[in-house]
Amino acid sequence: MDLDENLPRRKDDLAAQLGRQDLDPFSVEELQERIVLLEAEIERTRTRMHRAVNHRASADALFKR
Repeated sequence: MDLDENLPRRKDDLAAQLGRQDLDPFSVEELQERIVLLEAEIERTRTRMHRAVNHRASADALFKR
């Protein structure tokens, strides 16, 4: 368990900064690259989330016996 997981998110969170970034200066190619990177990050986040849920379910099943 990560000791920081119960702490509030920082106000300078990178994901929040990305959401506020002006996209007007980017070219179409740069925007496509950005989408690819963001989709990869979404998949990485989903994988971590599923792992956490499965870990929790396994622990719950172990201690409910």
